[in-house]
Parts: sequence; structure tokens; C-alpha cells
Amino acid sequence: MTTLNSVLANSHVAFGTSGARGLVTDFTDNVCAAFTQSFVRTMQQDFTFSAVAIGIDNRPSSPAMAAACIGLLHAMGIKAEYYGVLPTPALAYQAMQDKIPAIMITGSHIPFDRNGIKFYRPDGEISKADEVAILTVIEPLLAFKATLPAVDPTATQGYIDRYLNVYAPKLLAGKHIGIYEHSSAGRELYYRVFEALGAKVTRLERSDVFVPIDTEAVTQADIDKGLLWAKEYAFDAIFSTDGDGDRPLIADEQGNWLRGDIVGLLCAQALGIDALAVPVSCNTAIEHSGVFDKVLRTKIGSPYVIAAFADLLAYTRVAGFEANGGFLLGSDILLNNNELKALPTRDALLPVLALLALAGERPLSALVDALPKRVTASDRLQEVPVSWSKAFIARISESPDAFIVDLGLAVGINNIDTTDGLRITLENNDIIHLRPSGNAPELRCYAESKNELMAIKLVNLALSNVKKSFFDNISN
Repeated sequence: MTTLNSVLANSHVAFGTSGARGLVTDFTDNVCAAFTQSFVRTMQQDFTFSAVAIGIDNRPSSPAMAAACIGLLHAMGIKAEYYGVLPTPALAYQAMQDKIPAIMITGSHIPFDRNGIKFYRPDGEISKADEVAILTVIEPLLAFKATLPAVDPTATQGYIDRYLNVYAPKLLAGKHIGIYEHSSAGRELYYRVFEALGAKVTRLERSDVFVPIDTEAVTQADIDKGLLWAKEYAFDAIFSTDGDGDRPLIADEQGNWLRGDIVGLLCAQALGIDALAVPVSCNTAIEHSGVFDKVLRTKIGSPYVIAAFADLLAYTRVAGFEANGGFLLGSDILLNNNELKALPTRDALLPVLALLALAGERPLSALVDALPKRVTASDRLQEVPVSWSKAFIARISESPDAFIVDLGLAVGINNIDTTDGLRITLENNDIIHLRPSGNAPELRCYAESKNELMAIKLVNLALSNVKKSFFDNISN
């Protein structure tokens, strides 16, 4: 008998900070079906439903994975509401309004040879406890036939209406917005929103090949593109997202891409948020700004941010965001005298609209210039096994002072934070933070300082040390 837990245990697919991730070759029809059946059984313990919403990103492997999931749903006698290619928050929002679970087939920003599945309860993202439950369901895998029905446009239109209903029709009149479309799951709807709000839109670099944009590690090529586009088109802003449209990438009028946590800070300010939950890796300008009544720091990953919302129930306007820019609205709020319903999952569209509304006639750069001067840089070392990264971080955690000396920094340590990885605050308030990625074999480094050059220098110093240690380990 082939049981669900045995299929998943042998799949080489694991839950990370944002859903189940693995190599495309590991997401066989049976693995996708087992995840679906286990997810449905887990949800049926707490919810009653007769349908599950399903969406996909533009990865070539995503339709086949969705077909296996839908085939299994049909085998269970459950209707599949198939919404095709759309942003993850659009799928999540529709499912929450319909009070049904959702499955999003996406690998977000991870390398092309990988993919993933995100799961949503009828009330939002699954919890870490749900992940454990999904992996431990013991019952036979049902026989199924993979199938892919026609696309229902309801969720895409609902997501568009979510924002057109709270922002004035001429909000962006006179603005010229560039949209870097690449292979983003939202590329067929973003221009519609901006144009409906009065903007002139130029659509840039649509790609038929999947582009794994990582909003936390913008490539030099994309940095150069932003600067060139701003000069060529005189944009007021450039907007893009990662692959599944839940993390924004926003450039100001000069073509400079804004850090995701700065975007989140400005978005929360624009929405009048009282209390925030943010990961420990986010810029400390959040606290230094003095804008918020309460700021809770969490482990990295939207499930931890969402879990922290339970500790902010005393506040009226609650939100969270991550260093990648994804914004999570934790409570219903009034915006321009209209209700904007909670969407406790990462969203890329709300931040850009909120920033443009906050800026008004000012350039976006003016919003950033008004914030406390704390600059963050980040990068990653790819193809590093998570097990090695964890062992390396454990080793330097035992002697962080020696690690700082190895970097050539003549400054003492003020604080050590092991909430997620190793975050070292130096006596001059510079910060170096190392952690293994939860989604891919990568070791990420974040650094914070008073100026960009120093932040970049700290990242380069730290990753050079990591790289040397890694290759020394391999050679030995």
C-alpha cells in the first residue's frame, strides 16, 4: 500500500519558509497528488468545503503539477476552481473571500530547475503546525487522472477590483510607470491597474523564458536596467515582482531599486499602520522612524510574521512585511473611506500603490530621503548545502569575536541575536547577519550600516569568508 506520508517522505521535497520546494524532477504526479490529498485531509479537520482554488506561475513545469493536483481533487470528489496564471496574493485573496483552501504552484524566485507548492487555509497561509500535519497523513494515495480545466478569470478580476475600489481613478494621472514584466505571474494584470488609475504605462522586457527574479538579491544586470530605463523614459517609478507576484521590486524616478524592507516601512506608513510584525533581518529604520506604536521581530518567513499577528490584537491597524518587500495586511482597514480587507499573505501590488499615493507630487526618492539613514545590503552564496551552512554558522556563533577579526574589522560586538541564523550588531551599530536560505541551497548575508558602501563592504567581507571556508572544506 502506497501511503501519503511514505510518498512525501521519499520525495526529496521539503517545506521551507514559503511552501514546499524541490527540484522539478522530484515533483512527480504522485508527489503533487500526495501533497494535495494530505493538504485536503488536514484542512478537513477544521473546515468544511467542497472546492479548492488553484493557480500557477509561468514556470514551464507548473501546468503539469497543477494538473496532477486537480486530478487528485476530482478523485476526492472536490471541485477545483482553476484560475490559471495569476499572482499568489490574487489566488489567496479569492480563496479567502470564498472561504475555501487554495493551492499555488510556484517556485517564486528560486532557480529554474526547481518549483514549489504553496498552501492556503480558508483563512490564510498554513501554519508550521499545518506543515507537520500534511507530512504525516497516513492513508492510501487515491487513483487519479491528471487534468487541466479551462481558466476561470474571476480571481484575477477580483484582485484588480480590490485596489481600484480603494484608490481614486485619477490617483496616478500624469505619472509614467514602467513595468518590468519578465515572466511574472501578474504581468497580464498590472498594467491594467496602473492604467485604470490614470498612469501612462510602458511595458518592459516581457520574457517567454522564466526569469527567477529575487527581490532580495537584485542582479547587477537588473540594477543597470533600472538606471538605463529611468534615463531613457523619464519614469516616475518602475515596478516589477518576483515570479509569483508576492514580492515587489520598485525603483524610484532615478531608476534605483528600493530595498524591500524600506518599501514595507513606507507602505505601512502610508496605510497608517499602528503595529507591525517583521523578521529580524529587516532594517532598523523601522524602529528609528518612530512611526509605529509596536514592532515585533520574528524569525524569517511569512508564517512567523502571521503567527505574530496574534500578539497584536490590541491594535486596530496591523500589518507585517519582510525584507523581500512582500507586505501582509493583518487587519481590515479603512483606506480613502473604503474598506480594504485583510490579506495576511505577501502582496506586491499594495506597496507600489501605497508608495505612489504617499508621494503624491513628490518623487519617490524624497520618501526614502526622509527616513532615518540606515542602509541595508544583501547577497547570497549559491549551491551551498543547508547542512554545511548550519554547521558553519554554529561554529562562528561559538566565537563571533574571532569571526569579526577574520573579517578585518577593528570593532567590538554589541549584541548577538540567534532568532534566525546569526545576527551580529557591532559597537558602531553596523550589523552582519548570516542565515541559510529556507528555500534553496544558499547562504544569505544581510548587512546594515549608515551608508551603502559600508553595508555592501560588510556583505562582501562576510561572504568572501564564507566562500573561502566552504571551498577549504571541499578541498580537505
